[in-house]
Amino acid sequence: MSTVNLGIAGLGRGFMLTLPALRAHPSIRLAGAFDLRADAVRQFAEEFAASGHFSLESLLADPAIGAVYIATPHGLHAEQAIAALEAGKHVLVEKPMATTVGECLRMADAARQAGKVLMTGPSHGFDEPVRTAAQMVASGRFGRVRLITSFNFTDFMYRPRRPEELDEARGGGVVYSQAAHQIDVVRRIVGQPATAIRAVTGNWDPGRPSDGAYSALMTFADGAAASLTYSGYAHYDSDELVGWISELGQDKDPLRYGDARRALASLSGEDEMQAKLARTYGSPSATPVHPAPHHEHFGFLLVSCEGADLKVLPDGIEVFADAAREHIPIAPPAIPRAAVIEEFTRAIASGDTSGHDGRWGLETMACCAALIQSGRTGTDADPRRIIQDHQQSETSSR
Repeated sequence: MSTVNLGIAGLGRGFMLTLPALRAHPSIRLAGAFDLRADAVRQFAEEFAASGHFSLESLLADPAIGAVYIATPHGLHAEQAIAALEAGKHVLVEKPMATTVGECLRMADAARQAGKVLMTGPSHGFDEPVRTAAQMVASGRFGRVRLITSFNFTDFMYRPRRPEELDEARGGGVVYSQAAHQIDVVRRIVGQPATAIRAVTGNWDPGRPSDGAYSALMTFADGAAASLTYSGYAHYDSDELVGWISELGQDKDPLRYGDARRALASLSGEDEMQAKLARTYGSPSATPVHPAPHHEHFGFLLVSCEGADLKVLPDGIEVFADAAREHIPIAPPAIPRAAVIEEFTRAIASGDTSGHDGRWGLETMACCAALIQSGRTGTDADPRRIIQDHQQSETSSR
């Protein structure tokens, strides 16, 4: 496989979490980066013997760069991804793919017209236990999947946030940031188009004014259903149910309950911004991401098939079959988030963009939009219809 000279747009927390996989992959060369923070750009250029850029236009004009990883704030994804595709670059864009279905449609169209790879990730749909569960379901060994139960209770709303991360008009709140993961997981396992979503969303803290929780029922073309619940209000912690292993695969101390709320309570608005920046690449206080002893996960996940229930855990799959119970271990990850980088590089090498491509990301975003729409109207929302309506709107506006 030939080397992919990768440019980075945005040296923030997303880049930090994915950096070990980028650094370790034999086909990735970190060739350049753009960020608004000059110190971070200079550090990147020095550390990786790469080019540093202080505008996206400069990064995209660099002929040495063949692909771009976009890890900027959500509201910039569409414009920047389209610009990169039109400049002839392959694109890996952080979730959420964008902040509207219309933007995702334009991104997918740009990738198709350019003949370039467009992929959204990393997401928890790439976690090795999820991939293994999807393979087990596809094999038919336990019959068809009929129901998925997925829930995750975290402190998401009380981690340091930029203002737009709590502004739903700019892609803030838990639906775009977190339901995108959960929906990717269940879509990957079921392997069928989503046909309807009925949801309730919760916006319960005036001090953090965006949806911080939801509960949704997704149905699929073959009759399967998935129950999705998420709360980011920092009360119950569902990591208790997976052996006190954190979302990033690290061992977790249950005695640190309430840390996020306590830390946030001591910060002013400006302090919160600085605390957010402290976790980004180039910050003197940023700590490197160390290899985790367990796979990443997204809370409790139970896949109910006709012949067995599969409990998906950070270290394997627990199978509850008709007459026996067994644990199928999955070896710990050598590098976190390696699967998405492998799929991205293979898609570039093969020219096959039929996997988790722009269309896949568009459909996940349509499910997020359907969840929000249902939460507002109290009625079912069909993500396929949402895409169709946006396609018609795009066509009529041309």
